[in-house]
Amino acid sequence: MSAEIINLRQARKQKTRRDKEKTAEDNRRKFGRSKAEREAARRDRKDLERQVEDHRLDGGDGSGSDEPTSS
Repeated sequence: MSAEIINLRQARKQKTRRDKEKTAEDNRRKFGRSKAEREAARRDRKDLERQVEDHRLDGGDGSGSDEPTSS
């Protein structure tokens, strides 16, 4: 009954690689989005910004007054 001889340096490197791969996989799951998903989100955000801008009462001139000016 002899035990298998292992190189500790190589074993540590393999463990480090496995840990890094697991971290990378977790990050891909958390933060990774496909290009199509990013573009769809950008279009949705742009549409919402346009909708908000269209419904502003002040006309977008930056005056800050909600009352119409009388001439």
